[in-house]
Amino acid sequence: MKRYITHHRSSLLLGLLLLTACDQYLEENPDNRVDLNTTEKAAQLLTNAYSAGGYQFTEWMTDNVTYTSGTTKLPEHVQAYEWEDIFPVNQDTPTNFWENTYDAIAHANEVLAVIDNLPGEEAQRDAVKGEALLARAYGHFMLVNLFAKHYDASTATSDPGIPYPTEPERDFLVQYERLSVQEVYDQIEDDMLDGLRLVDATFYANSGKYHFTREAALALASRFYLFKGEWEKCISYSTQMLGDDPSVFVKDIYGMLAQSSNDDDFIRKYTAPTERSNLLMIRQVTNFPVNVGFWPDFNIFSYLFYINPFNSDDDARISTEGYPVYQRGDNGICVNKYEFLFERNSITSNVGLNYTIATAFHGEEVLLNRAEAYVQLNQLNLALADLQILARKRYTPTATLTTNLLRQYYNNSNNQQNALVYVLEERQKEFIHEGLRWFDIKRYGYMIRHLLQDGSIIILEADDKRKVLQIPQAAIDVGGLTPNER
Repeated sequence: MKRYITHHRSSLLLGLLLLTACDQYLEENPDNRVDLNTTEKAAQLLTNAYSAGGYQFTEWMTDNVTYTSGTTKLPEHVQAYEWEDIFPVNQDTPTNFWENTYDAIAHANEVLAVIDNLPGEEAQRDAVKGEALLARAYGHFMLVNLFAKHYDASTATSDPGIPYPTEPERDFLVQYERLSVQEVYDQIEDDMLDGLRLVDATFYANSGKYHFTREAALALASRFYLFKGEWEKCISYSTQMLGDDPSVFVKDIYGMLAQSSNDDDFIRKYTAPTERSNLLMIRQVTNFPVNVGFWPDFNIFSYLFYINPFNSDDDARISTEGYPVYQRGDNGICVNKYEFLFERNSITSNVGLNYTIATAFHGEEVLLNRAEAYVQLNQLNLALADLQILARKRYTPTATLTTNLLRQYYNNSNNQQNALVYVLEERQKEFIHEGLRWFDIKRYGYMIRHLLQDGSIIILEADDKRKVLQIPQAAIDVGGLTPNER
């Protein structure tokens, strides 16, 4: 995961890389920058095309958490919890995610600029190009969904999006413009579909799932078309990924518990690249797995994991027999999904960075994406069939999900509405602590209430402009990007 080319800070704080041409008077590079003259070197460079910055900080902005005492709270943690603009450049902040993600995009652009002219087998060049296109698409997709409004076909052509650099940056100060959300989505779609056509894991033997495979690319397409509201396409790409037996892409947590000797052993199995449900793994520098910020309290935890249509504890997710559930501070509860790792600055140093290996795409997400799309098309029998697959892995092996059961559970006669609420609740449970809840809050315009230390309540309204994260300050001051409205 070592970075191989020197980078600088541009006017956008994009972290774009300055890979200047060799001096015509020199016969070799004067420093240790890699010369991208083979397909293998291009493939190696793409290990850095995945953002080292996580977006789990969005958890502190959601209804997954409340005020927890006894945890470390840096200013950026409080700002996120209170929906203020967050300008520090520390780990677990929007600015950190912006910089790291554009830095990753820059690596992809460096490869895409040269890949077609490199010597070697065409199939291998295509595979490397496909991965670079998918990495670029994924980075921009996450950025636009954090720093712009959720995609709305009626306003997307006028809603401000983000810059979409597609060429290596050669100049020190480059002026970029914010494309519209529609333009960004169009470019993401082009990159994604081209990458999906080319991606081939044959050339990545023994590299685990730390790069885009076809399954991971299909999962990206599933999420992309779900967020865009193109339900038929979401179903199509989800189905291609899930195949004839979607259950193999849902973690067998009971089996993991039975085979684990302790909590650490379980979490290694849970996050292993050999686990079928883990589709793309990314190294992320983060303090999120430790005792910082805000967490669910017992009331939130009970609502999520002890109340369901089957009158069954959600043992597969929070079993006291083995699944790691820890206390955070005085009243917080953490469902431990991350293996805590530490990288020393040197062999003899006790100073370094906390990091983890995060799962960017899950098989469970693709299944829930398809179920939600079926619900939106009012194809409820198909939606319930998908949801039942998950229920039998999470509640009880005999769980049977019907419209009658959901009508009774929600005390509501609207079957489509019941199914949609159930899907979103399952997404909230399945991906707690992973940051995905924030996007559902934006997509469906949920209002959020947060408790403050003094007992007062603050509210994020359904249409609150603060649901769009503010562009980093340096990108506004130096890069000249127009800030988001407040």
